[in-house]
Amino acid sequence: MSAPTSPTELYRHSLRLLLDKNISAWVALWADDGVMEFPFAPDGWPRRLEGKEAVAAYMRHYPDHIDLHDFPALRIHQTTDPETIVVEMRGIGRLVETNAPLDMTYIAVVTVQKGHITSYRDYWNPLAVREPGADFTESGR
Repeated sequence: MSAPTSPTELYRHSLRLLLDKNISAWVALWADDGVMEFPFAPDGWPRRLEGKEAVAAYMRHYPDHIDLHDFPALRIHQTTDPETIVVEMRGIGRLVETNAPLDMTYIAVVTVQKGHITSYRDYWNPLAVREPGADFTESGR
């Protein structure tokens, strides 16, 4: 596959990588100085990750805890900045530890420059992480 060229193409590709549990390839889509933010993160969860290595550390154990199956209702909106998109989506799957269903709604604001994610603000529902087995961060260990 050729490298995704637009923010929309890169984002769709990133979702396929998450479904494939290919976290290393997902992290490779990030700029070295990319920033991931979680404005609604509950206490004990990170609110800001600075740099590709911090994003990689955060995502390292994701597939061991969350088994994603699909991203239905994906809507990608263009903005007045051609490098920035706004994404509405649901992530459905299961929590590995308990086999409980996962159905989370997200809104993300994503900026892609020179083929890499430079900014990702993830507005997800913090109530969903109250479920046993949902915490894949260091705070859950």
